[in-house]
Amino acid sequence: MLLRILQFLFYLPLSILYPTRIKGRKNLPKGRCVITSNHRSNWDSVLFVLHTFEKKRVLAKKELFKNKLVGGVLKSIGAFPIDRTKNDLTAIKTALNVLKSDKKLLMFPEGTRNKAEDENTMSQVKSGAIMFAIKTKSPIVPLWINKKPRIFRRVTYKIGEPFELTEFYDQKINQEVLAKGCEILEEKMLELRDKK
Repeated sequence: MLLRILQFLFYLPLSILYPTRIKGRKNLPKGRCVITSNHRSNWDSVLFVLHTFEKKRVLAKKELFKNKLVGGVLKSIGAFPIDRTKNDLTAIKTALNVLKSDKKLLMFPEGTRNKAEDENTMSQVKSGAIMFAIKTKSPIVPLWINKKPRIFRRVTYKIGEPFELTEFYDQKINQEVLAKGCEILEEKMLELRDKK
């Protein structure tokens, strides 16, 4: 309900300030999936959730929740905190429960914002999204944001086709499996980046 109120209040002004285009909406499956996006700005998740309407859960660094206003907005769009300085079991359990409850989880597998001047680059993919997808047998949906959101500059979110790591579903999850999964995910995201 709160998300709908935020969409009603902020969709139009934010669309004017941060013109946002969503491509490939049909690729978002019904039910659970891990949406994996490159990460350019703290606006990335807010703009995506506001423009795709269906509520998603978003894994976000705990520092963003220190400001009560920002934290309140993030919680209203479905975000929950993760402490990146340790193995945050609470956040991990929450993420797994989101997927087991047949809901969508948005993650940024680079782990932090990519501040490189070249907006086509991607930092090394971390293994969290791979682990969640394999453990819950969930499809992964790659998402590519073509530019860092800036006032009055159009940004395009490209939603790629879902894929599954079925070859790893019945294997023990170890470093080798996670590394192979990360390679596949990075390849899919870069293919999406280059897709017209």
